[in-house]
Amino acid sequence: MFDNVWLIPLFPLIGFLINGLFGKAIKEEKVIGGIGALAVLCSFAVACMTLFNIISLPVHERVHNVPVFTWIKSGTFQADVAFLIDPLSCVMLMVVTGVGFLIHVYSIGYMHGEEGFYRFFAYLNLFTFSMLLLVMGNNLLLMFVGWEGVGLCSYLLIGYYFHKKSAGDAGKKAFVMNRVGDFGFLLGVFTLYWWLGQNHGIWTIQFTELAKHAELFQGCTLLTVITLVFFVGATGKSAQIPLYTWLPDAMEGPTPVSALIHAATMVTAGVYMIGRMNFLYIQAPTTMMVVALIGGATALFAATIGTAQNDIKRVLAYSTVSQLGYMFLAMGVGAFAAGIFHLMTHAFFKACLFLGSGAVIHSMHHALHHCHSHDDAQDMRNMGGLKSKMPLTYGTFLIATIAIAGIPGFAGFFSKDEILWQAFANPHHGSLNILLWAFGACAALLTAFYMFRLVFMTFHGECRITPKAKDHLHESPMVIVFPLIVLAFLSVVGGYIGMPKILGELLGGIPNYFEHFLAPVFEFSEEFTKAHAHVAGHHSVALEWGLMGLSVLIAFVGIGIAFVLYVKDTTIPAKFTSAFPALHRAVYNKWYIDELYDFLFVNPCKALGNFLWKGFDVVVVDGIVNGVGSIVMGFSGILRYIQSGYVFNYAFSMTLGAVVIVAFYIFR
Repeated sequence: MFDNVWLIPLFPLIGFLINGLFGKAIKEEKVIGGIGALAVLCSFAVACMTLFNIISLPVHERVHNVPVFTWIKSGTFQADVAFLIDPLSCVMLMVVTGVGFLIHVYSIGYMHGEEGFYRFFAYLNLFTFSMLLLVMGNNLLLMFVGWEGVGLCSYLLIGYYFHKKSAGDAGKKAFVMNRVGDFGFLLGVFTLYWWLGQNHGIWTIQFTELAKHAELFQGCTLLTVITLVFFVGATGKSAQIPLYTWLPDAMEGPTPVSALIHAATMVTAGVYMIGRMNFLYIQAPTTMMVVALIGGATALFAATIGTAQNDIKRVLAYSTVSQLGYMFLAMGVGAFAAGIFHLMTHAFFKACLFLGSGAVIHSMHHALHHCHSHDDAQDMRNMGGLKSKMPLTYGTFLIATIAIAGIPGFAGFFSKDEILWQAFANPHHGSLNILLWAFGACAALLTAFYMFRLVFMTFHGECRITPKAKDHLHESPMVIVFPLIVLAFLSVVGGYIGMPKILGELLGGIPNYFEHFLAPVFEFSEEFTKAHAHVAGHHSVALEWGLMGLSVLIAFVGIGIAFVLYVKDTTIPAKFTSAFPALHRAVYNKWYIDELYDFLFVNPCKALGNFLWKGFDVVVVDGIVNGVGSIVMGFSGILRYIQSGYVFNYAFSMTLGAVVIVAFYIFR
């Protein structure tokens, strides 16, 4: 039934090889883009068939290992290239291939005329292949191959415009910070493998085998360390405090890259990894608390920065960091299904937002180019009034914005409200739950504010570019708009498969299909929570309704504040910044975290490198090498007179030597 799942990663790999090896010779953009998009579409088709096959099986038969070949075998250690097909991997397959296909189609129009067009699509296909390995691999080592593959592709795509220093620096920053996280991931793999094998004779890194022996980890003092170092890997890949600063800089890459890698897929790898290893995390309460606190703090902290940014993509970048914080908050409170649910809905509306911002930037570039203006096409202060010029882009962007704000009826409401409720009512963290809920609620308020600030500054009011440039603003071609329409549709309907229990009961007993679908993956965690949770976690339905209403009210308050400041009286923001200049500077400059990291880590590393170069390498190493050379040259300069090539010199030397020998024997 699942013998053909190996085709899912194979198609993008073939697309990468064709475009990478022959794309420069093909030259035709439609052919190159068509090959890249078709490869992902084929993967999507096989993924759909795999999903239908999983759904058709009884619940207890929905976990399958599909071996392809033995990869590494050494003594007791064995790692296969094998794929784990279960409800969780199916969700990720649909997100990666479905959203990925739409972004490939969008890229055909967006990247038109770009130098290295074939290179871009080769990288996109390679990224898709790596991401599919990550989510399909049935063992930690194969997951790590995909984990490193998406890191490589992220570096290549962020630095796509490598002739720009800022793009090159951003790519290096992402690469280095992810390597810090990856070191934690590897420590987790080694420690987990060693502990289970050394103490119980079970030498495995296969997920289903680890889950089968999950009870052995109860009482393991090292489990907290294992799960924490894995979480270090997650903070790097998924841009959480303290390893989040690479993601906003990654906006130097083309906008489709931001949508695919830095919104819908790669940055969610850490969330997926914790979900996949939920049977370990649920038994490590200290780690769970750390994950929840880091997630909640990141959600709030990144949201504050988003309120003061003027670059349209940077606002969305900090929004992504904040929404990833929501997902980790869910994981940290044991709401694994809710976290994966928000991962899916976020992929829909955030990909739509990034692609919508790309359509705006595309149109602004075109308009500014025609009037030879050097204004920044990504600065929202240069926009305004675009809704009449780009009605389809505006409509889809508005739908996605409403979804991320958490307005009822849209996808973001269902997933975000479930996370807020679980943060408040979970049985794991006791009185800390109120703080976790407060983190999420405040982040929701700020999210609604800065997202509608973006909408009002970009699409409403008067257009702030020159009249000549304004005449050249226009809607993007359908190859760009069509993916926006599909993603906007999913941003509306995507949440109904995960309807909260109280809403489902109100509407006639509709179950939470998404949670039920993922139940086989999180079965151990559910049973462990029921058996070991130190708080009963039972709360009244009235309380749940009240918190749901409060979260909706919070969203509307955020929207209302944005409306007053950026539509009704646009002079208020300037008055506020003049009244609180220090606060505005701090938020605008991202709380100076980059400067702090430069002071604590970057500059000392540079100073150490310069010392090792100019101090140790030049003075000591080169000094020794050059000194030895100088000594040899000095002696050779003296000794060369002995080998002059003249016979009379040699005769004189022989005579002088004979005289010295005779004199020695005479006068001794």
